Amino acid sequence: SISGDTGVIHVVEKEEDLRWVLVDGPTPPYMILLDGSLFSRKVLLQLKGTSRVSGLAVAIAKPSPPQGFSPGLKCPNDGFGVYSKDYGPEFAHCNTTLWNPLGSGISYEDFDFPIFLLEDANETQVIKQCYLDHNVPGDGSAPEYPLCAMQLFSHMHAVTSTVTCMRRSSLQSTFSINPEIVCDPLLDYNVWSTLQPINASGKVHPEKEVVMVATRIDSHSFFWNIAPGAESAVSSFVTHLAVAQALHKVPDVHLLPRNVMFTFFQGETFDYIGSSRMVYDMEQDKFPLGLGNIHSFVELNQVALRNGSILWMHTDPVSRMNESVNAQVQILLDTLKRSSAGSGLTLQEAGFSQPLPPSSFQRFLRARHIPGVVLTDHRTAFHNRYYQSLYDTPENIGMEYPEGLSPEEALEYVTDTAKALAQVATVVARALYNLAGGNSSTSAIQADPTTVTRMLYGFLIKMNNSWFQSIIKPDLKGILGDVPQHYVAVSSPVNTTYMVQYVLTNLTGTVVNLTKEECLNPEKNPHTEKELYEYFWTQGPLGANSSSRVPTCVRSGARLSKALSPAFELRRWDSTEYSTWTESRWKDIRARIFLVASRDMEVLTLVLGIAILLLSLLTTYFINAKADVLFSLPQDPGAVAY
Repeated sequence: SISGDTGVIHVVEKEEDLRWVLVDGPTPPYMILLDGSLFSRKVLLQLKGTSRVSGLAVAIAKPSPPQGFSPGLKCPNDGFGVYSKDYGPEFAHCNTTLWNPLGSGISYEDFDFPIFLLEDANETQVIKQCYLDHNVPGDGSAPEYPLCAMQLFSHMHAVTSTVTCMRRSSLQSTFSINPEIVCDPLLDYNVWSTLQPINASGKVHPEKEVVMVATRIDSHSFFWNIAPGAESAVSSFVTHLAVAQALHKVPDVHLLPRNVMFTFFQGETFDYIGSSRMVYDMEQDKFPLGLGNIHSFVELNQVALRNGSILWMHTDPVSRMNESVNAQVQILLDTLKRSSAGSGLTLQEAGFSQPLPPSSFQRFLRARHIPGVVLTDHRTAFHNRYYQSLYDTPENIGMEYPEGLSPEEALEYVTDTAKALAQVATVVARALYNLAGGNSSTSAIQADPTTVTRMLYGFLIKMNNSWFQSIIKPDLKGILGDVPQHYVAVSSPVNTTYMVQYVLTNLTGTVVNLTKEECLNPEKNPHTEKELYEYFWTQGPLGANSSSRVPTCVRSGARLSKALSPAFELRRWDSTEYSTWTESRWKDIRARIFLVASRDMEVLTLVLGIAILLLSLLTTYFINAKADVLFSLPQDPGAVAY
């Protein structure tokens, strides 16, 4: 509702409490304070479609629900991957493997009442106390007035669908001087760089081969801007960053016959926004590389919840029916297996008849048969019980810190999770070196667990830490919030995108001796290589025994490319080929609690108010009618003659 949704508060801590809301309660509509452990599809569907519920406030469950909780689909990104009625129909719609069996799909349901999340336990307690003081039924009878009520404000301007809201926004933009846009496409930027520098404004020679490494950097949950994504996103892109650092340290990488491209896709949760846009740009010659340049493809998916030492290698059984592709895939698999020797990690094939899990690689396969592999910690269904949920937190991937550590000590503390991910990064880096044509021993290629633990801390626990502060531009320090979230959003780039770019710059770039003016305007210096590199003026670390920083200029190949679905470029808002997700605009999201009187008292107050108004009007009328009598001035006495 544009004026907010209001209802009498009722606390639901067990399913039996719902009966009062749905059947017995005499004072509907109700605003439910729901225990987080009950937030499920079964409960929500009971509340959906009844006029007795005006809103829902969900108290976050602590600890996380042991049975798992995933509001996503059982078959994530269904219909936008490679499998369809025309390509591997037996694998389409997860017919062979149900990847997310715990998925309830509630993120994709339409609810006609607002649903808020209460993360602060103190706020939850205040609402509960108000309920206990005023709303608790006594022996089955209705509580007496006044009752504690809640009002939730979350009016959304967009309606119906992307097609409708984009059409309305387009009409407003065309014919109105001050257009009122009602929704925006999900938009951000992919982050990419290459092992050997390339001219970002030109085109790579068609004969130059590139090994592409990819991962996603976004996550999602039922609630807006709450997306910790520890297993679904962070574990993989942190491992990917560690791979990039390990490879850049190898002395002979500039001599490798093949280049390596490190790619971090945004918006993948919403039907592969980032990867579909990069494929589109490659097809339209709007990207330095073309699809023909890709020699092979390695994707890091969910990798933090391994069973023992096993990491699974998934390939596409349909493209492998081609003998040439199958031979190249087999070389890829053998290289990965050899690279794991002595690492404490075992790489196993998921099976020739097993389809690819939801992955960015699928969007590239839609355009071209590319040899590729997707690395995961699961052979079939996800090990992640909290996929696309607010409970996919550091605890979900086993990050534990000793009690009493200061923030600085926690930043440097190497967790077991960091060690395990560094193992994965080491194996992948060694494999990539060989795939790129390297012939030297790979035993010296090692990912750094300390760097991995810093990244995990920064991207999952506290973004505003001393390391992140030292590697960003001075004018971007405001993006370092306390609790990181990895939602793609519509205002871009989001802080995750910025930080992935700056961490990649820090791990793979080179400090150069340039002044601030030269660093910010490299085109003015004839000795810079603006076509091959980006130049970043960073805050730098704190000086020794000083509170001031020592800024530095870092040269790096880390760049951004747009992650906006091609559907919006093509104005095909009903596309089934490309993602069409939009986000509604709104003006205010807030809540308040207050006491509400009985209906009889409200009617009595209204009647008395009307009576007083009428009496006031009548009094004003009579005073105005008799004003000449009531407010007449005394007559001046005439002149007196003597």
